[in-house]
Amino acid sequence: MFGNLKTQLLMATSVALIMLAMGIWAVSHRLAGWGIAMFVVLAVFLIAVDVWFIVFVSMPLKRLTEHANRIANGSYGVHIEEFDEDEIGYLAEAINGMSEKAAVAENNRTEFISQISHELRTPLTAITGWAETIAFDPAVQGDSLRGINIITKEAERLTNMVKELLEFTRIQDGRFNLRLELIDIAAELEDALFTYGELMRQGGMQVNYTAPENEIPLIPGDPERLKQVFLNLLDNAMKHGGEGGQIDVALKEDNGKILITVRDHGNGIPKGELPHVKEKFYKGSSKNRGTGIGLAVCDEIVSRHKGSLDIANAPDGRGCVVSITLPMN
Repeated sequence: MFGNLKTQLLMATSVALIMLAMGIWAVSHRLAGWGIAMFVVLAVFLIAVDVWFIVFVSMPLKRLTEHANRIANGSYGVHIEEFDEDEIGYLAEAINGMSEKAAVAENNRTEFISQISHELRTPLTAITGWAETIAFDPAVQGDSLRGINIITKEAERLTNMVKELLEFTRIQDGRFNLRLELIDIAAELEDALFTYGELMRQGGMQVNYTAPENEIPLIPGDPERLKQVFLNLLDNAMKHGGEGGQIDVALKEDNGKILITVRDHGNGIPKGELPHVKEKFYKGSSKNRGTGIGLAVCDEIVSRHKGSLDIANAPDGRGCVVSITLPMN
């Protein structure tokens, strides 16, 4: 079953050894002309073997490696063309089978997440609604009121997690769309800061906002989606960099593009985890609660706006800097 390539290589090696032996024999018997001829033939034969190896072994293996990397990066279900009935062909069949199984598993997981998320929305809405109603009852005081506020806060946290999961499933099954319009990006960012500002102040965080020096013209964007990105980044900065007590937010025009930065002053991200922080469900060594898909959703939203979202540690080693670059048009 796996003898084709092995047999061909063995035959080529045998032929090369025979010609080498004949050349040595001719030289040892003072048949210089024959010896030189045999060595020339051997050299040509070895070159032909090298070309055969590159065409039939090295290049197919390179294509298989590229195909495997596509699968590893999330392109589940893709197939590579069939090869000959040899070891490389059987390897290609195995990789195609793995790709199909990974696609089925991913679809099942996405469907499960979607169903669970929809099932959680109704009870969470009821919990939040009744908790807020009870909190306004004058009879609820002291520890009871604090308990109701905790219920409300935790229900809101779970609701946000459900929203993230639903956004993720929309991205996975192709239902994720943007509603573009001309927006004031500075106003959208400042609105997100105002929305989240009170919560950050309650958490003991100081927010420093650097507004653009000049008025930024309207740009095409989905205001709801972009605000979702801003709120998520502010939430991450507070959760992961809270010990720094400060968050710096800046907006400016840079070389014809919009640049937004959100920096915390915490401990930063371990170097080995930086390349993976935008991967879905990746949480690394963080002990903070969450789904692990918030940054993946943010990255998708920014990419749909033809922009980029980059995450790095601050140059001075204190904290993490998230940069969003958006085109002007």
